[in-house]
Amino acid sequence: MSRNLLVTFIVLSQCFLVSFAQFRKYSNEFLNIGAGARGLAMGSAQIATTNDPTAGYWNPAGLTGVKDHPSLSIMHADYFSGIAKYDFAALAIPVQNNKRTLGLSVLRFAVDDIPNTLFLVEPDGSLNFNNIQSFSSADYAFLLSYAQHVKKINETEINMGANAKIIYRNVGSFATAWGFGVDAGINFINKKWRVGVMAKDITTTFNAWSFSFSEREKQALYLANNDIPTQSTEMTAPRLVVGGAYVFRLNKFLQLLAEANMEFTFDGKRNTIVSSDFLNADPRLGLELNYKDVFFVRGGITNFQQALADADTLNQRKVWVYQPSVGAGVNIKNVTIDYSFSNLANQENPLYTHIFSLKLNIIKRKK
Repeated sequence: MSRNLLVTFIVLSQCFLVSFAQFRKYSNEFLNIGAGARGLAMGSAQIATTNDPTAGYWNPAGLTGVKDHPSLSIMHADYFSGIAKYDFAALAIPVQNNKRTLGLSVLRFAVDDIPNTLFLVEPDGSLNFNNIQSFSSADYAFLLSYAQHVKKINETEINMGANAKIIYRNVGSFATAWGFGVDAGINFINKKWRVGVMAKDITTTFNAWSFSFSEREKQALYLANNDIPTQSTEMTAPRLVVGGAYVFRLNKFLQLLAEANMEFTFDGKRNTIVSSDFLNADPRLGLELNYKDVFFVRGGITNFQQALADADTLNQRKVWVYQPSVGAGVNIKNVTIDYSFSNLANQENPLYTHIFSLKLNIIKRKK
């Protein structure tokens, strides 16, 4: 059984060998924001060490770290001064004496209260502000996760997991899209080191868009020289994330966890450290200082890109920029509260956001 699971994982991973010319490069980007303040504080370097309900997002194999009792994780973040809102919730339930774990994750990224000015101008040219209505542009994802302990070789534990994800996107009453995709992950856990591999969208993930406009809306769009879409389909190309971590025992009470991830994309040239038409590589680095499994201090770096130097008025000199983040956490019995402070732009023109998340182990009281 374990051998068959491993072969299945390897075969599915070979989907990366298909041609990606037909895929849209930045499709479903809301699925790449992250999940949980811990992971975001560590620069999204989570593939090897994630072991709580957020593992359904980072690497479903890590869900096997949820043992004995169900665990719930929720997160909220405001981006761009509250214009965009990002919410995440995940539930992990261990079954069959902790050999398997089931998970459900829900994500929502939305911009609400967008003014609809299609009918602002009356036929006589006057402005009627009473005609302005608001709508939301929202992206949803539902991840159904399954994880299983495969075997233990010497002191190394091997786990595998997979996601089936359903995507729903809507722009007011004008457009809706449904999509489906599959992820698969594996991890290797030792006392001091951990390795993880996550294959995202291994079957490719698609969004099938449909549009609905009233005759009045079509007329307003036509008069403004806008094209009226009918239907479209966008495809998300597979990507591969590989990570490794090591635990340094500093003393009896302190330990330092260091993790490095590398994300590989295959959908054309991107602005990353390794960039080519066939392969791109984007590193992530994270640290976590742990005191007695009660207090945590974290930091990370991700999103390395080349950008034009702000001081160069001729726009000829490029510099490397990155997205830093820091955070902290506290664990009290069955409740963990995490915080992340992240820079969304670069070091010279920062846009910061505060992120909070809560994890709760659901333990039934004994009668």
